Amino acid sequence: MSIAKKLAHKAEAVKGGAKKSAGRGTGSRRLQAEGRGDQVKGNLKQAGSKIKDAFKH
Repeated sequence: MSIAKKLAHKAEAVKGGAKKSAGRGTGSRRLQAEGRGDQVKGNLKQAGSKIKDAFKH
C-alpha cells in the first residue's frame, strides 16, 4: 500500500480522535459519536493495509 494512503488512514484516525475530544470538551454527544466513528474507520483501514502488506511479503 502506498505511503500516501497509509498517511491518509492515520490522519482519519487522528481527526476522529480530535473530534471525539472536542465533543467531550463541549458536551456534544453527536460530535463525540462522529469522532468515534471516524477514529474506528481510520483504525480499521490501517489494520486492513497492514494485513495486505503482510501477505505481499
